Amino acid sequence: MHPIEKKFTKYDDKGRELIKKAYDFAAEALKDETRGNGHPFIEHPLGVAEIVCDEIGLPPECVAAVFLHEATRKHGDLDIRHLGCDESVYTMVEGLNLISTIKPKDTRLEAENYKKLIIQYSRDPRVTVIKLADRLEVMRNLNLIPKSSRERKVLETMMLYIPLAHQLGLYNMKRELEDIWLKQVEPEQYRLITNKLKATEKDREILTEEFIRPLEHKLSEAGIKYKLKIRTKAAYSIWMKMQKQKVPFEGVYDVFAIRFIIDCHGDRKEELDLCWKVYGYVTEEYEIDLPRLRDWLTNPKPNGYESLHITVKNKNGSYLEVQIRTSRMDEIAENGFASHWSYKGIRHEKAMDKWLASVRYALEHPGAGNPEELPRPPVKEIFAFTPTGELRILPEGASVLDFAFNIHTNIGAHCSGGKVNGKPVPIKEKLSTGDVVEILTGKNRRPAPDWINYVVTSKAKSKIKQLLNEAEFKKAAQGKELVERRLKNWKLSFPDEMVAEFMKRRHFQTLSGLFAAIWDETVDINEIKEFILSENERTPESADTAKAAAAQQDRQLPGRQSGDDILVLNAKDLKGLDYKMAKCCNPVYGDEVFGFVTRADGIKIHRMSCPNAARLIDAYPYRIQKVRWADSPSAGSFQVTLRITAALDGPVLNRMMEVINSFKASIRSFNVNENRRAGTYEVSVKIYIPSNMELDKIVSQLKILKNVLKVSRL
Repeated sequence: MHPIEKKFTKYDDKGRELIKKAYDFAAEALKDETRGNGHPFIEHPLGVAEIVCDEIGLPPECVAAVFLHEATRKHGDLDIRHLGCDESVYTMVEGLNLISTIKPKDTRLEAENYKKLIIQYSRDPRVTVIKLADRLEVMRNLNLIPKSSRERKVLETMMLYIPLAHQLGLYNMKRELEDIWLKQVEPEQYRLITNKLKATEKDREILTEEFIRPLEHKLSEAGIKYKLKIRTKAAYSIWMKMQKQKVPFEGVYDVFAIRFIIDCHGDRKEELDLCWKVYGYVTEEYEIDLPRLRDWLTNPKPNGYESLHITVKNKNGSYLEVQIRTSRMDEIAENGFASHWSYKGIRHEKAMDKWLASVRYALEHPGAGNPEELPRPPVKEIFAFTPTGELRILPEGASVLDFAFNIHTNIGAHCSGGKVNGKPVPIKEKLSTGDVVEILTGKNRRPAPDWINYVVTSKAKSKIKQLLNEAEFKKAAQGKELVERRLKNWKLSFPDEMVAEFMKRRHFQTLSGLFAAIWDETVDINEIKEFILSENERTPESADTAKAAAAQQDRQLPGRQSGDDILVLNAKDLKGLDYKMAKCCNPVYGDEVFGFVTRADGIKIHRMSCPNAARLIDAYPYRIQKVRWADSPSAGSFQVTLRITAALDGPVLNRMMEVINSFKASIRSFNVNENRRAGTYEVSVKIYIPSNMELDKIVSQLKILKNVLKVSRL
């Protein structure tokens, strides 16, 4: 007899033949594979297939996909196209194989991202449901898995698959997975709760009989046929309430609910009328706790859940939860929409298409309203990995350059290309979900204006613009220094009036733009000499005046050095008389900087990205000093102030301090203001650090903390 001869009897002959063909193919491919107990590995896909068929109610194509997935997952070189299955089967197999490659590094930190990746790999939404069935079979047989892998499976189940089961309304599956998790993680608590449930089972039966007795006659007279069920709360749910409310088992008052399951074969209007009629009889007899009324009849949940939940108080003062629903609603509530189509024997495409649409919508819009009332935008995210397996989420159309800036600004700034799945590609190469991306950098690589056209993320665009502006300022400073040196050699002056006239003739809007053009050799510096000489010939007296003004400026500016000099900065000399760090931008070792000669305080060092940089370079080009840092940082330290915006979550403040203290940094002040209206903390933290490299590490780690929304340097 064939191993599946007495299984999958709910399907017609065509469906069973498809399953038999897929089973035979998998059995041959997996004949040498065994499970932890030494039994044939084919037992695993067979168990998953039975869950898919009997407990969820998916069609035979999904069962076939289970067997073919396991065969091709273990032996990727197998060709399954010759089997002649429907194209949807191959699509599901491909999705299941992709999901099986996901190896989360730390599900606790990135669970939501990995859950999104599972959904994206599920081009056919049934793939996610099949994967849940697969995980349920694994959890039921955890004892067959090595202990080292067991802990990872348990963690993945809680962080990824239980939330997905809840999202899809597969509540029976969700409850079972939760209870298995509790049994593995808190075995003593699990035994305590399950034993107490058994010990109090008789009491619940008596309470149910007492509850229904006054209602039996009324319901019978009204001709309402129903079944009464006792729905006992799952061990995990009871444990969670005990933890949350800090009460013992006896303190959880809604350990069980009484469920009316009304026998109704009419349309939805008739179903609703009967449910509300039962509600009326119950509330006539018992006092209702209105704030706890949950009406999912009028407004069903997005996953299709329909039921009326009320809490009433009996004559002894005990509170009871009562659920009212029809048999159709109960089937959906227990096993999701798929089971309903199977339960009713519906096989036509329209019904299945409606269910598939509801699954897809529930996956893409957790917590949203009625899917029929809202638009269904396509998924617009891609999921790519670093070579170490770190998951990065980017918008559709993102490039290698976007990926580089997503990792770190400095990596993006020096990006020269990349390797996607081991193949060399240019920086503008578009990425796809599942790509493994390695970024290549060059020490002398710098952003170019056309980089803006290669990126789609706002972070990459803003950083490229910022870096280009900084490069422009740097070129302006170099161009200014060149002009000063040449003017000194020529023994000519270039007063502000002449500068303004020259800029007007050459159509420059800013002085920094002019100096940058001179450095780029877009403007020949000899043009300035010719212009000055021509202006001096036209107004001879202006030359003497300009020379006198230039000499006066040189006499007044303390610490002024030759235009050929480069001031070398070292943190040890911060308190010396030669220069000071500007308080407006607090430069740090490694920042792009320039010097500004003041009249009283010597030279002040500013960052190229300082808010005042453009104004100083434009207005006082003759005071700008070219500077650079010493080749290696000294033992000195630099002050930096960070502004951090985070959601109102107490632990996030401690995590911020832990991150900062884990690097070479010293916290000098940590100020927190609560913005209740925005629901955020506004944190200002002053730290001392040895270099901007250490600062980049701190900022990078702060940005990935949970509930941290924004980090900026003041």
